[in-house]
Formats: sequence, structure tokens, C-alpha cells
Amino acid sequence: MGSGLIGATVARLAAAAGYDVVLSNSRGPETLAELVGELGPRARAATAAEAAAAGEVVVVSVPFKAFRDLPVAELAGKVVLDTNNYYPERDGNFAELDEDSITSSELEAQHLAGARVVKAFNNIYFKHLQSLARPAGAADRTALPIAGDDPDANKVATEFLDAIGYDTVDIGTLADSWRLQPGQPVYGPPYGSFDDPVGTPASVEQVRAAVAAAQR
Repeated sequence: MGSGLIGATVARLAAAAGYDVVLSNSRGPETLAELVGELGPRARAATAAEAAAAGEVVVVSVPFKAFRDLPVAELAGKVVLDTNNYYPERDGNFAELDEDSITSSELEAQHLAGARVVKAFNNIYFKHLQSLARPAGAADRTALPIAGDDPDANKVATEFLDAIGYDTVDIGTLADSWRLQPGQPVYGPPYGSFDDPVGTPASVEQVRAAVAAAQR
């Protein structure tokens, strides 16, 4: 849900890994024809509600300010991978986030009552996400952090990341996901400079060290 830079990149990796992919955005299925054509026969476009209902794993990649537009009933019981970041200059100010009394993923999870939200993909540049995927067992395989309150959902997220080319570092609950937010050490740097479209592989150990260095 959401077919911007991260959403489209995850869709490409998923289709390449053999997943059936249902794409949606805020402008309507007809605007996704080019991306669907690129992804091939395993992909189709739908409305947001249809995509939410169709998916076993649902990737939410919309501007954070739009999270209240996400379909609640259709996402109930689903594993929802939340890629969103809170950027006040884009999203406007949310007092509870500015006060650090809650994380953006917790706020989204409150809205999506019944969904099993896992924070994922929010800390890596989309070009690096595309280029750093590697098969299981590769010496230069990269790790991505996740956070979530449901151990079974975290397991599903880990299996999905493994299938599309990534190891996983489980950092804890959604309350802990502040460690993955913009400005923290794991947000961007482990994977190289934004000026380099290829990026640099980051091991499990490197990602764990970056997460541990987070400060509020």
C-alpha cells in the first residue's frame, strides 16, 4: 500500500522472489499500469482496500500524515510492515511524537486496531534496498532491523526479508522503534552514502552496533 520509492522497491524485490504482488496508491489502480507491467504477471493493481484484503503480508509505505486513511477492517489480523517515518516538515506536527511519549509505529498501530504491525524498511535508502539484496548465505549479505509487539508477526517479517534478500535484526517492541527513526545511527549510515546508489553491505553485527548507539 503506497507505491512510492520504498513501496515500489519492496514490490520489485518481492515479485523477483516469487511473491504475488498487489499494488495500490492514493491515485487509483490505473496510475500503476507502468509499474505493474514492469513487475510482470505476478503483479496487479487494486484499490487500497482491495490490496489490504488481498495481502497476507501488507507493506504500508505512505506519508506518515496519511496513516489515518489506512483501511482498518481490511488490515485486521494481517502482518503490516510499517515503513513510515515521521517528518514534521512534511507531515505537520504531532505533539505526542514531538514529546517522545509514543513512537510513530505505535501511533499507527493504535489506528490499525487488530493488525500486527512490524516496523521495517524505514531506515534504508530505496536505491540501497534494491542493490544490497543477496541470496541467503552470501558473505556480504546485509541486515535490516525490525521492531514489533507480536513475536509471530516478527517471525513472518523475518521470513519475508530473508526471501527478498536480507538478514534481520529484531530490536524489540514498537516502543523500541525510536532507535530506528530519522537522526539515529542506524538510519542510513550503515548502508553507505545517499550519493552512492549501490551502497555498502551492513552485517548483522554492524546493524546491532548502530542500534545500540541510539540516543534520545
